[in-house]
Amino acid sequence: MMKLFNKAAEFLRHAEYGLVFSGAGISVESGIPPFRGDGGFWSKYDPKYLELDYFLQFPEKSWEILKEIFYEYFADARPNPAHTSLAQLEKAGIIKAVITQNIDNLHQLAGTKSVYEFHGNTGEMVCVRCGKIYSSADISLQNLPPVCSSCAGILKPNIIFFGELIPTDVSVAAFAAAEKCDVMLLVGTTGEIMPAAMLPYTAKRHNDAIIIEINPHESDYTGELTDIFLQGRAGEILPELTQMVLTGNIN
Repeated sequence: MMKLFNKAAEFLRHAEYGLVFSGAGISVESGIPPFRGDGGFWSKYDPKYLELDYFLQFPEKSWEILKEIFYEYFADARPNPAHTSLAQLEKAGIIKAVITQNIDNLHQLAGTKSVYEFHGNTGEMVCVRCGKIYSSADISLQNLPPVCSSCAGILKPNIIFFGELIPTDVSVAAFAAAEKCDVMLLVGTTGEIMPAAMLPYTAKRHNDAIIIEINPHESDYTGELTDIFLQGRAGEILPELTQMVLTGNIN
């Protein structure tokens, strides 16, 4: 494993345009369950509550579940050492941005400045009628559904529901960054969710990027795309790897 750490650290130290692509696995260590798999949210809740058509038809029913998942489960979550390590790597100029499928705002709370959020952020709400954006912290969820103060339209978390398209500006910027990337860190993502799952392939195809994967288990990327697979918890691996990169203490 140490040889793999050394190789990964060397690639990161010499990266000209390093990127991170993160998924639900990085936030599990902050106490947020994944949506899929054993113990995931979808093993407890029906995904229909995040379908746009259902939400628009039954906003009160959807909001009862949304409140429980996003504003109770997520409420006490804090960045873990994996998040803070990535923020350190960005500050040092090793990585240029984090592209994430997560909606929990933990990368930003850890200090990362450049974050492309493929699926939005629960820290904001948007009016489905007029499009006005609110900070979730300013919206009371005592009476559901919450409504817009400007037009009385229904508010929804500013995340991508089933049936919605990924925002064009985010998608274009993320894929443009992937085309320039020469080293990409995959952290806690399994490569199952499209179109974000194509980002590492884009990096490999356009710039023959080195793909460094950090996951507790093998993913869809491991056998066919990953160059270096560091198996384990991101909260344990990333601080050690970051220390090696920043200090140059590589064997």
